[in-house]
Amino acid sequence: MTSLKQLNNCDADTFTELLHGLYEHSPWIPQRAAAQRPFRTIDELKLGLQKVVSRATYDEQMSLIRAHPELAGKAAVAGELTPESTGEQSKAGLNLCTPEEFAALQELNAAYNARFGFPFILAVKGGDGKGLSRQAIIAAFRRRLRNQVEDEQREALRQIHRIAEMRLNAVLQYVPHMGRDIMAWSEEIGAWSEDEQGLTCTYMTPTHRRTAVQLAQWMREAGMHAHIDAVGNVVGRYLSTDPQARTLLTGSHYDTVRNGGKYDGRQGILTAIAVVKHLHEHGETLPFHLEVIGFAEEEGVRFKSTFLGSSAVIGQFDPKLLDLRDRDGIALRDVLTEAGQDVNSIAAIARDPAELLGFVEVHIEQGPVLLERGLPVGIVTSIAGSKRYLVNLKGVASHAGTTPMPMRKDAAVAAAEIVLYVEQRCARDQESALVGTVGQLQVPNGSTNVIPGACTLSLDIRAANNEARDAAVADILAHIEKVCESRHITYEIEQTVAADCAPCAPWLMEQLAAATERHGIPAFELASGAGHDAMLMARVTDVAMLFTRCGNGGISHNPLETMTDDDADLSARILLSFLRQFRAHNSTPAEKEAVSET
Repeated sequence: MTSLKQLNNCDADTFTELLHGLYEHSPWIPQRAAAQRPFRTIDELKLGLQKVVSRATYDEQMSLIRAHPELAGKAAVAGELTPESTGEQSKAGLNLCTPEEFAALQELNAAYNARFGFPFILAVKGGDGKGLSRQAIIAAFRRRLRNQVEDEQREALRQIHRIAEMRLNAVLQYVPHMGRDIMAWSEEIGAWSEDEQGLTCTYMTPTHRRTAVQLAQWMREAGMHAHIDAVGNVVGRYLSTDPQARTLLTGSHYDTVRNGGKYDGRQGILTAIAVVKHLHEHGETLPFHLEVIGFAEEEGVRFKSTFLGSSAVIGQFDPKLLDLRDRDGIALRDVLTEAGQDVNSIAAIARDPAELLGFVEVHIEQGPVLLERGLPVGIVTSIAGSKRYLVNLKGVASHAGTTPMPMRKDAAVAAAEIVLYVEQRCARDQESALVGTVGQLQVPNGSTNVIPGACTLSLDIRAANNEARDAAVADILAHIEKVCESRHITYEIEQTVAADCAPCAPWLMEQLAAATERHGIPAFELASGAGHDAMLMARVTDVAMLFTRCGNGGISHNPLETMTDDDADLSARILLSFLRQFRAHNSTPAEKEAVSET
């Protein structure tokens, strides 16, 4: 058995030999990585190997890519693959292709090579290490054929690193146990959906309630006291030996958008369950109560109102929401009553801020920043606040053939100017993670031979701080006025959302960063452009967030949303380390004494 200690203490040649086969026919990678020793953790070793590749020349990187065999290609048929590749392709059943599947792969290999000039590379063991199906492999092949060349080169290298990561796990006999639990649980509840295809789990549907029951069961099996509260939040408590201890909160949401991803929100709940399970199995308690909350609703899909779960926890649930109706006309009040919940008990859900130590949320990034930087995790600095608007433009509809260009009052052209300005203005301020999106753009009752007399568009402006967001909003609204005046267009603007940013607490960020660095991973900071339950929790206590790398180009709210068991495991181990070393910001004398004993 090879160990990390052995790798750190052997000579460079032995180090290279022990890691032979991690990267196809490329011994230069471990040769150069040997100079970075000692590696404190397997995570730091993985990053060290990846760093060598990222610093290599373009020709060296392309040589590495071209060293990989085609999937079910000539080398596989002839039995000329390395032992590692043979095992991996067999794991995915590529040696058992039907004639139709084999023909499809040969056709795809040819098309891919013609487009990119290098072989298609995919970690066929998949994110959970169990092996992708042949159908999933073929689907990935077809999807990536549409990529740009430079994007596909980067994706090929990422897949190579994933392959090497799993091979290194085998060399060191390392099993990401918590990560595998998280992935397996995600698969189990991810198979339950309101729709026949994809994953849809909206508030208080049978699928949603079934998911809640399962989460509560896993919490109890992990060693927690668990219940489902009056709005559907699943609450698990891992109690301290001190009944007077305060409580640290963690968790995320378990509802989804329509046809969403398996890890958005749910990763934060399942990671916490895996960590408590580990603590309980090792007989460990904490000097504070740990409460894991699976928030019932964050996405706002069914009743068009977000954060129903966390708003109740912070004591800001508006009773008027009970009169909201879904698209079938069913009232929220009736939905809760049918589920056996007492709507009169919602107010009692509120936590006492004086009893809280803080809130820490683990969440898949839902974006490409960590992926592009080759980092498995990141520390969130702030959750972006957003302002959203609906803009209605009114010009004059007239004949497309008879109205001279200078005499037109074209609402769509005005909208086009506005859309381009949103892009230009928001691109100017990247330090504040400023982004602007026009997600809806319509010409009502438009016709091919009529100048658009009306146009509607949406605006979504977000930034890591309110000042940057508001400055961009002011400029954009001023530009709308300018454009409409010059084009003789009238306009109406309706604000639909105004949510302030939620900065993460520096003292919690520092402790998350320290836990990350203890695993040999740099504590990279980034802002969150998406909303999270932590935004609501920040109204009553300090918050922090740990992001986990999102694969497939960072896509989320989509069935293609993906992560790996290794990244999930690392996030769990970082949370575990954070909890073991946690220091309250304003500790009571009893808490200071408890900490000194741990």
